[in-house]
Amino acid sequence: MKAIAVDDEIYMLETLQEAISESSDIEQTAAFSSCSAAIAYAEENTVDVAFLDINMRGMGGLGLAEKLMELHPECKIIFCTGHEEYAVSAFKLHVSGYLMKPITAEAIQKEIDHIKGLKATEKMLTIKCFGNFEVLYDGAILPFKRKKSKEILAILVDRNGAGMTAKQICALLFPNDTNDAKNMVYFRQLMLDLRKTLSTIHAENVLKHDASYYRIDTELVKCDYVSFLETGKPVFHGEYMAQYSWAEETCAMLQYKR
Repeated sequence: MKAIAVDDEIYMLETLQEAISESSDIEQTAAFSSCSAAIAYAEENTVDVAFLDINMRGMGGLGLAEKLMELHPECKIIFCTGHEEYAVSAFKLHVSGYLMKPITAEAIQKEIDHIKGLKATEKMLTIKCFGNFEVLYDGAILPFKRKKSKEILAILVDRNGAGMTAKQICALLFPNDTNDAKNMVYFRQLMLDLRKTLSTIHAENVLKHDASYYRIDTELVKCDYVSFLETGKPVFHGEYMAQYSWAEETCAMLQYKR
């Protein structure tokens, strides 16, 4: 997880950052003493969880939380404060946690474990890559209005959580069309369609857009391909996203690994 810590009291900020950094689940922590600096960072970087003081100068922790959730709807907010009276306002924002100062590494880890539990229960999509590419929800195949919207999701699944630019995706979607301007307009329409399709089953958090990169959160899906790369199961029988010619390279790699 990538975290940020925000507190306008430097000593408190250092203590908070140190406690967060002790968690093995946190791969990166950025610390800020102002709300504006935190927002500038979040506009350009992924933020999975934010540990925020509430009573800060400027927009304050509540306003900052709203802005962060606007930039990153999947971001989990945990308030770290010495003021109990803000709890009701905090939970109206559907935050993930509310810690009272002084903050300890043990308290931070409990909140992170809670977030991990929430993410585990959010796995609502099953993605089938072996054979033809299909997306299932509650056991039924999810219908897509446009085949190309479904193909975008397939491309991002194939990248196993790695980011891709719109130009890179278009190169696979339209291999024989060099009209980049037209393709980009169509791509934006397809992405809007894909988001709408996922939102109908409240699974829009599967799709991420960080700066200029698109990716999927592999922790929010059950996928045979992702599972095979991580554990060697299920058994791969030689067919992978068979309806897409660009998937042949990955298929060859899987043949080698099995």
